[in-house]
Amino acid sequence: MERILVVDDDQELCSLLAEYLETEGFAVEALFDGRRVREKLLAGRFALVVLDVMLPGRSGFDVLRELRSESDVPVLMLTARGDDVDRIVGLEMGADDYLPKPFNPRELVARIRAILRRRRSESGRSTPGLLAVGDLELDQGGRSVRLAGMPLDLTTVEFSLLEELLRAAGQPLSREKLVLSVLKRPYSPFDRSIDVHVSNLRKKLGRYGDGSERIKTLRGEGYLYALPPEGSSS
Repeated sequence: MERILVVDDDQELCSLLAEYLETEGFAVEALFDGRRVREKLLAGRFALVVLDVMLPGRSGFDVLRELRSESDVPVLMLTARGDDVDRIVGLEMGADDYLPKPFNPRELVARIRAILRRRRSESGRSTPGLLAVGDLELDQGGRSVRLAGMPLDLTTVEFSLLEELLRAAGQPLSREKLVLSVLKRPYSPFDRSIDVHVSNLRKKLGRYGDGSERIKTLRGEGYLYALPPEGSSS
């Protein structure tokens, strides 16, 4: 039975979530502030953390920053409805997904299962090889990326996104396909999280030597990882 850690100062919500998630086959523990999250994760193995942004004393962002400095445990952030800034910041800091409050518990379970499916599919790949486009190399087996010979630090989602783009280098991929293959959930035209992940990835990759974008946006089509300019390896 996979264990979920719920961190939210709303004790009634934590109780309701624990009851619902347990009926879905998860074991749930709850914390009502962010001070003991690291201690709790060190004491036991959790499959995923549900983390509220608005916590007393210590924000969810502070907790996420600490977790990402030493752990790759999947994190689903709970944010205030309509607060796009919180969602973008959370994804930029390495959250795997977000869900605005108030939410339907069924959607929370769907998001959790999607994240866990993605994690299992990543760990279950057998003898994958190297993907290389120009000066960029992605080692599927070692789950590492090098740009011009230098290691590049990517989140789990960014790595999977780059992997999909490189496999289809020079060919467009729709947002729907990327959401299904990378985020492992059905596509919704109102969900812009894949666009945020693409934006974060763009910033980390930078441009080609001639100033052109590595990841191009194709209006009405999606995204494309561009091949290097002619006569250039970078």
